[in-house]
Amino acid sequence: MLKIWGRLNSLNVKKVVWCAAELGLPFERIDAGGPFGGLDTPEFLARNPNGTIPLIDDDGFTLWESNAIVRYLAAKYGHGSLYPDDLQQRADADRWMDWQATVFNPALVPAIYNLLRVAPEQRNQEAIESARAKTDRLAGLLDQHLAGRTWLTGERFTMADIALGCSVHLWLNLPLERTPRPELERWYTALRARPASAEALQLPLS
Repeated sequence: MLKIWGRLNSLNVKKVVWCAAELGLPFERIDAGGPFGGLDTPEFLARNPNGTIPLIDDDGFTLWESNAIVRYLAAKYGHGSLYPDDLQQRADADRWMDWQATVFNPALVPAIYNLLRVAPEQRNQEAIESARAKTDRLAGLLDQHLAGRTWLTGERFTMADIALGCSVHLWLNLPLERTPRPELERWYTALRARPASAEALQLPLS
């Protein structure tokens, strides 16, 4: 059985759990990281020397880095669905997954950290506002892209919707002011309507 190490309130663990559920894979999730600890044990570091989550073991094959895990699971168990057969559509999905990891998420992280991990009296309001402004602009780009598309790459739900959907879930539910983005909100509503997203896109945030 697929094993997934990581606490469910981790954005990156959410991706992997949702992907596995979308594929109908039975899996065991092992709480690790944050209050659960366990990332600095010799056993864990032997599997992931970075000491980070998520980590998977799929029949003896271990893999870390959330988007790499999502791609692997989608390619192995969802070829032609989550993992598009068409090379250009696959590259499009890859593009949005990379954008999530290198552009959208870094813009949002300071707000996540300060609002969810720091006591109110210790929050860096300047960092929160900077993150809010940057992410709001990026949400506008995403809103424009989604106009006329059901999912990120067109009419088919793919691995890209999972990866970026987890970040957008946080963005839309943090206590921040946001510019209304009707296409983005329509897409997010469709994501939450998918039964496989229920565990990953649960509220409240923590």
